[in-house]
Amino acid sequence: MKLQWRTLASGFGLERLVGLGVLAVALLIKIVDPGVLESLQLRTFDVYQTIKPRLQTEPLPVTIVDIDEKSLVALGQWPWPRTLVADLVARLMADGAAAVAFDILFPESDRLSPARFAETVPGLSSSTRDELIGKPGNDEVLAKVLGSSRVVLGQSGLSGATAGEARAILAQTPVATIGGDPRPYLPSYQGLLRNLDVLENAAAGRGLFSMRNEFDGIVRRVPLVSSIEGQLHPGLAVELLRVATGQNAFAIKSNAAGIASVVVGGVEVPTDRTGRIWVNYSHHDPTRFVSVAQVLAGELPKGRLAGHLILVGTSAVGLGDLRATPLADAMPGVEIHAQLLETILTKSWLERPQYALGAEIVAAVVLSLLMIALMPVLGAIRALSLGALLAAITVAVSWHMFSRHRMLFDALYPLGTSFGVFVAVTFVEYRKEERSRQSIRNAFSRYLDPAMVEQLASQPGRLSLGGETRELTILFSDVRGFTRISESYRDDPQGLTNLMNRFLTPISRAIIESRGTIDKYMGDAVMAFWNAPLDDPDHAANACSASLEIVRRLAVLNADRAAEAKNEGRNHIPIEIGIGLNTGPCVVGNMGSDIRFDYSVLGDSVNLASRLEGQTKTYAVAILIGADTAAKVADRFALVEVDLIRVKGKTLPSRCFALLGDRNLRSSSDFNEAAREIGELIAAYRQRRWNDANAAVANAQAARKMGLGGLLSLYETRVAEFSVTPPPEAWDGAFDAVQK
Repeated sequence: MKLQWRTLASGFGLERLVGLGVLAVALLIKIVDPGVLESLQLRTFDVYQTIKPRLQTEPLPVTIVDIDEKSLVALGQWPWPRTLVADLVARLMADGAAAVAFDILFPESDRLSPARFAETVPGLSSSTRDELIGKPGNDEVLAKVLGSSRVVLGQSGLSGATAGEARAILAQTPVATIGGDPRPYLPSYQGLLRNLDVLENAAAGRGLFSMRNEFDGIVRRVPLVSSIEGQLHPGLAVELLRVATGQNAFAIKSNAAGIASVVVGGVEVPTDRTGRIWVNYSHHDPTRFVSVAQVLAGELPKGRLAGHLILVGTSAVGLGDLRATPLADAMPGVEIHAQLLETILTKSWLERPQYALGAEIVAAVVLSLLMIALMPVLGAIRALSLGALLAAITVAVSWHMFSRHRMLFDALYPLGTSFGVFVAVTFVEYRKEERSRQSIRNAFSRYLDPAMVEQLASQPGRLSLGGETRELTILFSDVRGFTRISESYRDDPQGLTNLMNRFLTPISRAIIESRGTIDKYMGDAVMAFWNAPLDDPDHAANACSASLEIVRRLAVLNADRAAEAKNEGRNHIPIEIGIGLNTGPCVVGNMGSDIRFDYSVLGDSVNLASRLEGQTKTYAVAILIGADTAAKVADRFALVEVDLIRVKGKTLPSRCFALLGDRNLRSSSDFNEAAREIGELIAAYRQRRWNDANAAVANAQAARKMGLGGLLSLYETRVAEFSVTPPPEAWDGAFDAVQK
C-alpha cells in the first residue's frame, strides 16, 4: 500500500494530491456550514451595500410619523392618553393617508381613562366621580376612531408565553398557501404580545413588527410572515400594504426548497427559504420623518400625507427601539420597516437565488482545480498572477450581479478556497526546493584554501587520516531569507547560480585575504576557520577583520544589484547575512575514510560558533562573537556585550558580543556612549531591576544610532514579560536559546 501511494504521488504529483485534499476539506466545511463562513459571507454583502446603497431617485409614498424627542417635550412622556393617539389617527386620515400602521403596542388599558382616573384620585366629590365614570373610556375612544380608519396595529412574537399573554389569539388575516404548507420553514414564536381586544377588534389589520437580528446583531433580513401557535401572521409591512390596497388576503408560494415568495397588494415579493426578505437599505433620510408634534399642531402643509403609507414609531433614544443595519450602527426600528416598504414598492429587493450556493461551490472547485493543474507547470509567481486575475474576475462577476441585478453571490468562499489550495501547493513545492537545495549543498560543499593546496603539495603526509588539537577561531555565515531569493529565480536557475557566485566570491576572498581557511560551502552558508593548517598567532583578530570586510563587501554588492534591478525594471531583494565567530580548542585534520576525506574541524567551539550565527536574527545584529574571541580582540575592535546565552545543546551559559566595527569606531564617542548605555541596561536586567532596565531602554539613543534598536526591543520585551512573570530565584541571568 505504501509503495502504491508513493507511485501515485510521484506520477500525479504530491503537490496536486495535497491541493485536492485541501479542496475536499473546504467543500466539507461549506457543507457543514459553520457560523464563521456565514459571518464572512454576510460581511461581504454588507460591504456591497455600503458601496452601493439603494438610491432614492424620487420621493416615495412612505412616511414615518415619529414619536421623537421634540414630541416628548411637547406632549409629555410616553405613553400618551389614547385620546391623543385617536386624535393623531384622525388627523392622519383626514390628510388623506392611504393607511396607518403602528410600530408600537397598546397591551394594557389606558390608566388615564376617566373611570380609572376617578378610582385612583382621592378626594373627588360623588358627583364628579359619577360624571367621570359615565364618560367613555380612552380605549373605546381610540377603538371608535380605528373602526372608521385604515389602521394596522403592531404585534410582537414571544419566545415563550406567560400567563398574562395566554389570551386567545384573534382571527388573523386570511392567507392563501400555494405549493404546500409553509409553516415548517417560517420563523416561529411560542406566544404573541398583542393589543387590547377592543382595539384589535376595531383595527383593519394586525401585523408583526418582530425582527430577529443576525447572530452579529445586524438586521439584514426581515420576515414577511411568521408562525405563531400554528397560525400564519403577516409582518407589519405586508399587512399595511394589504390594508392600503384594499385586499382581503395575501398569499405564500412554496416549493421543495422552502418559501419562494409572498404575494401582497398585487406584488410578488421573492424571499429566502424561510420567508425573509433582504432589505435593500438606503442611507438615513430625514425627509422620511414627520414629528407627531407637527401633525397634532397642524404645522404640516395640507395634503402632505395624501396617499402615503404611514408608520407610527419612535426614534427617541430613551424608548430603546434602535437597531444595527449594514449602513448604520443605530437605526430606528420603524425606519427599517419603512425601508422594507420602499424596497417592495420600488421592487428593488436584494435576492440570493436558491442556486447561489451551488454556483459558489462550482466556482471554488473550478478555481482550485486550475491552481492544482497549473501551479506545477507555471510556478508559484505566474500561478499567483493567474490566481490574482481569476480572483479579480470572480469579484467582478459577484459585484456585477449585485450592482446590476441585485443578486447576492459570495465571492469570498471561492477565493478563500482557491487561495488555501495555492498555499498548500506552494508549501509542498517549497519543501521539494529545500530538499533539492540540500542535495546541492552535499554535492558542492568541498572546497580547499589555495594555501592548503600548496602545503599539501609540499607535505603529502598530511593526507593521512587523523588530526591534531589546536586553538582555532571558527566562522559560520548564512544568508537570511534565502528561500525568498531563490523563489525569485525560479524560472532562471542559471541566474541564481550567477548570484551565488557573485555573493560567495567576495566572502571567500575576504576570508582568504585574512589568512582563513574555507572549510565548506553549504548552499548559501559558509564555514571557515583560522590558525590551520597554517599557523596564525593573531587568528581571532583576523577572523574579526574578515567578518567586518564581508559585511562591507556585501553592502557594495547589494548597492550594485539594486542599481541593476532599477535599470532592468525589476524588484530588488537585498542579501542579508548573519555571522557567528568563536575561539577555542578544536580537532583539525583529514576526516573521513581511506578513500574519501575532508580537511575539517570538530569540537564544542565549532558548535558554539554555529549557534552564535543562528542567534544573530534574535539579537538583530550582523556579527556575534563568543567570549573567548572577545577577550583576544577587545582592545582593537568595537564590541558590545549583548547577552549571557545558553545555546541549544549546552548546559553552561556563554557571554556573547556584537562586533560593530574596527579600532576607529571603538575610539569614537558615539560608540563609547552606546556601550555605556547597553552596559547599564544589561546590569539592570541581570539584577532584576526592571524599572531601571526600562528606563535604560528608553534613554539608549546612542545605541539606536549604532544600529542596536533591535537589541533594545528584545530587552524591552523580556523585561515586560519578567515584570509580569519574574524568573525563578535560581535564575542566573542567562537566556535559554531554544532554537539553533
